[in-house]
Amino acid sequence: MSPEPKIAFKDVNVSFGANHVLRGVDLDVAAGESLVVIGGSGSGKSVLIKTVLGIVRTDSGQVLVDGENVVGASGRRREALNARIGMLFQGGALFDSIKVWENVAFGLMQSGVAKGDAARGMAIETLARVGLDKSAADLLPVELSGGMQKRVALARAIADQPEIIFFDEPTTGLDPIMSDVINHLIVECVRDLGATAITITHDMRSVRTIADHVAMIYEGRIIWKAPVAELDEPNNPYVDQFVHGRADGPIRMAVRR
Repeated sequence: MSPEPKIAFKDVNVSFGANHVLRGVDLDVAAGESLVVIGGSGSGKSVLIKTVLGIVRTDSGQVLVDGENVVGASGRRREALNARIGMLFQGGALFDSIKVWENVAFGLMQSGVAKGDAARGMAIETLARVGLDKSAADLLPVELSGGMQKRVALARAIADQPEIIFFDEPTTGLDPIMSDVINHLIVECVRDLGATAITITHDMRSVRTIADHVAMIYEGRIIWKAPVAELDEPNNPYVDQFVHGRADGPIRMAVRR
């Protein structure tokens, strides 16, 4: 008997008005697995992880975490669930008006795990894990480079030592070298925590570095999932076109002329 998935999407449907974004998504993510979800802009990749966080409501279907359906979870149940999840948002989403260490320790302080000097110390330790020394702790985010901001956002995502981590376009806006740095930091952090990870990205270098398995979403459905080793020979024309960035293929882009 196969072990229970850490996260499972069962026939998940999400619509925004007439826009049907997820159309019966079925996807399992094993405990300790690093899954990368690829697909075109607007295909529903980010919506998928937001259903786990409760940010987006499903129209129907189940979203299971450790076998428990979390659709509609609210109050203390939702707080307890989200306390087990770390999130690196697209663009970092740091709080501009507070110091770097306060950003990193935000979840720790909100949950009451640590306060004051203890929280600052834990934040500095976590910053060290992503290659930033304590001289950065008392700076404001605006005083950091884009790559440093992304590392601070990663530190915030792992500060609570979560069981599950979501990475939404973690290398957007970074140069190739810094992207590679972030990719390897993600691998190290996920491995060290033993966490289950879902990453959303268009960056094929990130996919090859981060993923154990890759899934592709197209027209609101998961059309392919396989080990990352099969990415370059996917035996699926949609995946092949997307991975190799070809204009010609079954995926048609609406272009005005």
